[in-house]
Amino acid sequence: MRPDVLAPLYASARNLTGVGPRVLGFLKKALRLPPGVAEPRVVDLVWHTPTGVIDRRAEPTVAGAVAGTIATFHVRVLKHRPGPRGNTKAPYKVMCEDDTGRLELIFFHAERAFIERQLPEGAERYVSGRVDRYGETAQMVHPDYIVTPEARADLPALEPVYPLTAGLSGKILNKLVRQAVATTPELDEWQNPTWLAGKGWPSFRDAVEALHRPADPGDISAGGPAWQRLAYDELLAGQLALALVRESAKAQRGRSIIGDGQIRAKLMAALPFSLTGSQASALAEIEADMASEFRMLRLLQGDVGSGKTAVALMSMAIAVEIGAQAALMAPTEVLARQHAETIEPLATKAGIRLGLLTGREKGRPRREVLERLASGEIDILIGTHAVFQPDVIFKDLAFAVIDEQHRFGVHQRLALQAKGGGGGANVLVMTATPIPRTLLMTHYGDLDVSRLTEKPAGRKPVKTTMPSNARIEDVVDGLRRMLAQGAQIYWVCPLIESSDVSELAAAEERHAWLTQLFGAEKVGLLHGAMKAADKDAVMAAFSADQLKILVSTTVIEVGVNVPNANIMVIEQAERFGLAQLHQLRGRVGRGARQSYCLLLHAEPLGVTARQRLEMMCETEDGFLIAEKDLELRGGGELMGARQSGMPEFRVAGVPGFEDLLAAARDDAALALNHDPKLTSPRGEALRKLLYLFECDEAVRLFRAA
Repeated sequence: MRPDVLAPLYASARNLTGVGPRVLGFLKKALRLPPGVAEPRVVDLVWHTPTGVIDRRAEPTVAGAVAGTIATFHVRVLKHRPGPRGNTKAPYKVMCEDDTGRLELIFFHAERAFIERQLPEGAERYVSGRVDRYGETAQMVHPDYIVTPEARADLPALEPVYPLTAGLSGKILNKLVRQAVATTPELDEWQNPTWLAGKGWPSFRDAVEALHRPADPGDISAGGPAWQRLAYDELLAGQLALALVRESAKAQRGRSIIGDGQIRAKLMAALPFSLTGSQASALAEIEADMASEFRMLRLLQGDVGSGKTAVALMSMAIAVEIGAQAALMAPTEVLARQHAETIEPLATKAGIRLGLLTGREKGRPRREVLERLASGEIDILIGTHAVFQPDVIFKDLAFAVIDEQHRFGVHQRLALQAKGGGGGANVLVMTATPIPRTLLMTHYGDLDVSRLTEKPAGRKPVKTTMPSNARIEDVVDGLRRMLAQGAQIYWVCPLIESSDVSELAAAEERHAWLTQLFGAEKVGLLHGAMKAADKDAVMAAFSADQLKILVSTTVIEVGVNVPNANIMVIEQAERFGLAQLHQLRGRVGRGARQSYCLLLHAEPLGVTARQRLEMMCETEDGFLIAEKDLELRGGGELMGARQSGMPEFRVAGVPGFEDLLAAARDDAALALNHDPKLTSPRGEALRKLLYLFECDEAVRLFRAA
């Protein structure tokens, strides 16, 4: 159970003064809640970090106030001047003064009784807000704060500014955050004392206080001691959790799988190319993992076209050689069917029996696949999420491959692993999205990693250029010449974010335009809203070279394989992230023909957008591109919002992120080496840290221990 000392933080935000159902609804929109959390809690307010600060420390005299600045005045209330009766648009004015001059407070659409209670004539008040001048008169429209001299402490000298949502004012959110900070307990120190002293960081409680109730504007800087301390806490919790999960997974008994090599020999003979050096070394690592008595959990990352499917097939063959079964799971039906088409001719030559299971298989065909699977008549099952369903029962699943790992959650990985029965299946996860080193450490730290760094022999580099939209007619003329030489073209339409134009509408419009230019028989359209059978028909026509131009939304990003297609046009390329541009470009350059990628864009380009497109023109190295993507995006959205399996940090997206992460990784390893069960005083404090940052999987392991 969560330690009692943390209970106040994990109480519902509805326990705070001023939070009713309406405010709770606003908080739900304003706060970034972790997956699975339905209602805002006190801790979610603590992690809602400020984006700026309003400095109310200036307390000039009325006569000395500078127009256009934020100021706090100590004044006497002289007289109320309501607008003419019946005129609701006229302002309500309250005249105040100090020893140097007069200040007019102005309210629109104000409730008279409320203002009279706030500012009774003859009373002294502190008022704070933006001061302006109308002629010689100082004015303040709708003061931010009006407090009595006794409540002076309620007026913040430095007021943090937070991300808001419609209906939720900064003043209300500030009050709630201050209450959340007040409930934050003093906790035993979990950081290494030497490291803490060297960094000059405050305690956890003081860091939270400084971030939300700053004594200096620098306190809320992401590079300041308070925020750096909290960022490191979050990274340390994550690294500790990954290390614990990894140790637990490695300690679980698996089954030792050692094949006789016969099926692999047949596959090697059937492959139209020899394996690259990195393919061979990845296979050797997988083979050693499978032979081990412990459960395998390995990530195979390779750039587009580096030959991951061949490695996956050879690995699955090891399981088939001992009479067991293997599964290959893809995130989309298009990709699952693509894998089946690629693998089937090789499997037939090697005597491997394939099965395919996607959401499209229903009724009798689905029952037949399930019966063949349960009886062991299928050696390798290729499928989508449908493979997770409870009625999918293997006779003897020994090896599972999960393609495009970031599209699936950890729980789905575990569910597939569990279908392997007593010992659990060995698991290989694959991604064609090159993962930066930083990201490997934060999100894949529980996996061993193999990298494919070479492309198969004979692949030519894709020539990439960045013409502006003004040159679209030149682009079309160039395409005409290429089509005459037998080329095939992808034309990808932009990622539309505005609500008035859909991605689909943009694709349909471009399809109509290209049809006028090239003829309806040459131009096809592919988008996510089409029926599965229609998608297949369009892809089949393009693959068979019946269609010359395929206009598409980003549905073709992953897995579409047409070797003859050698031109990729990406419209409004500045709207795409680097990782996605790289994935799209990877659809061409798969055949013997020279390939081209054209990044059509609007001018003028922003600085970041220009850097992205120039990076694409400079290199095809997916790992370099991934590092640049991370640098340009920052730590917040590490692999793009679309890639839903990735957890986001709550406070750790700060300057110096990579250095903090490396230190946290070392610190976690050191702590577990000295105290594997975390039972020492520091170990107990680190357990609280795991609970604080909701590292549930690691916490569960401790409870089970």
